[in-house]
Amino acid sequence: MNWNTLKTTILLGLLTGILLAFGKLLGGNVGMVFALIMAALMNFGSWYYSDKIVLSMYGVRLLEKEEAPVLHEIVERLAKNAGIPKPNVGIAPMDIPNAFATGRNPENGVVVVTPRIVELLDQDELEGVLAHEIAHIKNRDTFIQAVAATIAGAITMLANMAQWFFLFGGPRGEDEEGGGFAEMIGLILMVILAPIAAALIQMAISRSREYRADETGGIISGKPEALASALKKLEEYATRIPPEIAKSEVNPVTSHLFIVNPLKGDTIAALFSTHPPTEERIRKLLELAKKLFGRIRETFWRW
Repeated sequence: MNWNTLKTTILLGLLTGILLAFGKLLGGNVGMVFALIMAALMNFGSWYYSDKIVLSMYGVRLLEKEEAPVLHEIVERLAKNAGIPKPNVGIAPMDIPNAFATGRNPENGVVVVTPRIVELLDQDELEGVLAHEIAHIKNRDTFIQAVAATIAGAITMLANMAQWFFLFGGPRGEDEEGGGFAEMIGLILMVILAPIAAALIQMAISRSREYRADETGGIISGKPEALASALKKLEEYATRIPPEIAKSEVNPVTSHLFIVNPLKGDTIAALFSTHPPTEERIRKLLELAKKLFGRIRETFWRW
């Protein structure tokens, strides 16, 4: 198990722990069991239906091979390099240049692009972007991020429920009829801090997976510098999009799916971005390009 996988496992465990602790404070052991069952049901739903929901949300249309032969050829070649089945290729009718991947497993993967990204990037840059998205499918990030978003959403929902509990005299535990003062303070702190902690953990998971997808995508395509160039172009474009236009096209709940945060122009959304700094992503990709070039040069001289 590598560090990224271990880190993601620990963070998902923390999210689940917050959810169970919240349930315990709200309703004792019964509340904890309820929170666990709710998390299991929501995670199954996010695993099985998240791709259908996202595709429907953005009006994605799957493209036949004859409609976009170049896109299909690139995706097929990259999927072969990645050792996964060829994902479906879809197009989302959006005016912003971006891309995302979805699917509960590699057998049900879908890579989605917008018309503007195809116009903005050259073929090598587009290949780098598609390799990044295929890396998400290969690494099962689409499932992991859906689970993280679902648990974080459940924590926020419990926080909202807890506010109603206060209106009716506070929660009742199993062992104390009135719930002690300490328990009440603990619940108040949980209502305030748990959603923030959940959001921060979700951000950490998403950022970790983005770095890994950049690295995996760079290796799959063999062109990490092309992905770096694409990220620079997409970042510059995203910062020029007025927030109201970006929000009209992108649901903030799903902004973590896109290769570059499409809500860059929104100060609040940028503050809680699920994407790592683009400058750092570019730096890591250029370092990877040097390593790959060094290996090729070494192999050449040995030959």
